[in-house]
Amino acid sequence: MKRNRTLLLSLVIVGAAAALLLAMGRPPICTCGTVALWEPSASSARTSQMLSDWYSPSHIIHGLLFYWLLWLAFRRWPVEHRFLAAVAVETAWEVIENTPMVIDRYREATIALGYNGDSVINSMSDIAMMALGFLAARRLPIWVSVVLAVTLELAALLVIRDNLTLNIIMLLAPNDAIRAWQAG
Repeated sequence: MKRNRTLLLSLVIVGAAAALLLAMGRPPICTCGTVALWEPSASSARTSQMLSDWYSPSHIIHGLLFYWLLWLAFRRWPVEHRFLAAVAVETAWEVIENTPMVIDRYREATIALGYNGDSVINSMSDIAMMALGFLAARRLPIWVSVVLAVTLELAALLVIRDNLTLNIIMLLAPNDAIRAWQAG
C-alpha cells in the first residue's frame, strides 16, 4: 500500500511539473517533430529534446546523491518519504532549469551556446533517470554507487567534455580555461 501511495504521489508531482512546464511554453516534444530514445550529439539542437542524451547520466547521479544525502540527513524517514523528497527536488530543478534566467545562464557560462531549454518529454525522462539512480542506490552498496557515479562522470567527460561536475562549476563560477578545453 505504501508503494502504491508513493507511486501515486510521485506521479502527481511529476504531472504538476509537466503541466507547469507546458504553461511556461516548453514544447512537449522536440520542435523538430520527432521523438527518439537517444540523441548521440551533445551539441545538437536535439540535445535536451529527446528521451535521453549525454546529460541523462547526470540525472542518474542526482538520484544516487539524493538517496545517500537523504539517508544521512533523514535516516528515520521511511524510504518512501525520502523518495518523494528526491522527486520533489528533481522536479523543482527541472522547472527552474527551464526558466529564461537559467537558460540564459547556460548560454553565457557554459559550452551550451545554443541551448534553448528542455522539451517536456526530456524533463520527464530526466526525472525518471533520477528515480532510477535513487532506486539503484537503495539496492547497491555505497561503494558501488560511488563507482557508478564516477564511471558515469568520466564517460561523459571523455566523450563530450562535459558532465555534472563541470556543469555545476560552470554555472556557479565560470572558468575560461575549462570553457576553452570544452570547446576543443
